[in-house]
Amino acid sequence: MQSFNLPVPIYNNNLAPQKADKHSLFRNTREQTHRFPTLLLAAKHDLDLKEEEDKGVAAVPLPEGLLREAMPRHVAVIMDGNARWARQRGFIALSAGHEAGARSLRELVDLCCDWGVRVLTVFAFSYDNWIRPKVEVDFLMSLFERMLKSELDNFIRQGARVSTIGDSSRLSESLKKLISDVEEKTKDNSRLHLIVAVSYSGKYDVTQACKSIAQKVKDGTVQLEDIDESLLEQELETNCAEYPCPDLLIRTSGELRISNFLLWQLAYTELFFAEALWPDFGKAEFIEALTSYQQRQRRYGGRRS
Repeated sequence: MQSFNLPVPIYNNNLAPQKADKHSLFRNTREQTHRFPTLLLAAKHDLDLKEEEDKGVAAVPLPEGLLREAMPRHVAVIMDGNARWARQRGFIALSAGHEAGARSLRELVDLCCDWGVRVLTVFAFSYDNWIRPKVEVDFLMSLFERMLKSELDNFIRQGARVSTIGDSSRLSESLKKLISDVEEKTKDNSRLHLIVAVSYSGKYDVTQACKSIAQKVKDGTVQLEDIDESLLEQELETNCAEYPCPDLLIRTSGELRISNFLLWQLAYTELFFAEALWPDFGKAEFIEALTSYQQRQRRYGGRRS
């Protein structure tokens, strides 16, 4: 991987600068006036954790070296490399890789719940993936349906809320009904918000937001001069989350692109590219990504302190 020098941790500017690891990293560069200052967000994060403790949810100790006050609130993941994982192991059916990838997702959900990540958004199926062979697409839809059914009790037990984003028009009626049922049964959970992007396109997300605003202007409910970044963000699909824009994006399998995922929302997200194929991405790899994130200083256009 490429290497970049990294500044100090995001929440603690008193620590000495640390060098980057072997992964490719990019820093955000502009102040976003609609966001709270970093310290206020950190304080809110601590209050959220205190509320969990008051509800009887025990705080799980973090791995050595990680700071709870510097944990990303929203982590997004492009889960790449399932097919390559299956080929490398001699499986004839690529479905073996997708099954293994589902196990990695289960572990990541557990870790996010335990370590205080508030929102986890995963790219399960791109709108562009509909061009893949029908047998693979059908299997992926079936796997998603089976996972929702089998994990529902775990989501409820863990206090995880589940939402889906994307163009649902091409999903089967049975899958759409199941998604609606899971979202309804988990809507009051607050420990983790799991957002699953299925048939999702970042370009479509921005386009539908613009169309919605245009319709409101046409109807007279919004004036042209009222249109700004904040208004557009309210129309994006991730607005369902308390923290709509990811702090950290992880992409596995060594690919260095974002593949039409959360194009607006990733404008100032820290990027981490892991060599591991998604089914091999586990606790150690997640710790590495979080450690890398906590070694950075997000300046949003300000100077390095």
